[in-house]
Amino acid sequence: MAVPGKVIHNSLTRQSIRFIKTSQDTDGQLLEMESVYLAQSREPAPHYHPKQEEDFLVLEGELTVVLDGQLMLLKAGDRLHIPAGVHHAMWNSSNTNTIINWQVRPALKTEYLLETVYGLAADGKTNRKGMPGLWQVAATGRYFDNEFRLSKPGFGVQKLIFGLMAPIAYVFGYRGLYKRYID
Repeated sequence: MAVPGKVIHNSLTRQSIRFIKTSQDTDGQLLEMESVYLAQSREPAPHYHPKQEEDFLVLEGELTVVLDGQLMLLKAGDRLHIPAGVHHAMWNSSNTNTIINWQVRPALKTEYLLETVYGLAADGKTNRKGMPGLWQVAATGRYFDNEFRLSKPGFGVQKLIFGLMAPIAYVFGYRGLYKRYID
């Protein structure tokens, strides 16, 4: 369970997160984190958050961002607001570590999504880029579709595919959320 001060690591994506304020602390209004991107962290899959907005403040280093197809480089002191529904990806392409303050409004189940994905990576249940296999993506994508959606394919296709695959994935033991990662 995410609590202030808890740190989770993903050695594959080269990112760690320290929870500052959780959904429980803010009555679901805010999830605030500090994230460290190690030098040359991995570029994540482009994605968007359909019901949440995000705010970032670069505390140290540089953050490479693709926002609606536009590449930008943020440096210490720079801020970025991403409205709900805007496609993006961010990582550290520099040779030094980057530290950011990251806020998500409303919190929804984002802390559980992060704990689940980082837990899967720690257990060796992702590829070398930190991405789970298709059955796991179907289960996780369906469970967290209010918090996170891949940019491609479109949501209608994702909803159809994940809707068909998730029940089968469940039979094979895949879950959208694993208690062992959030306890």
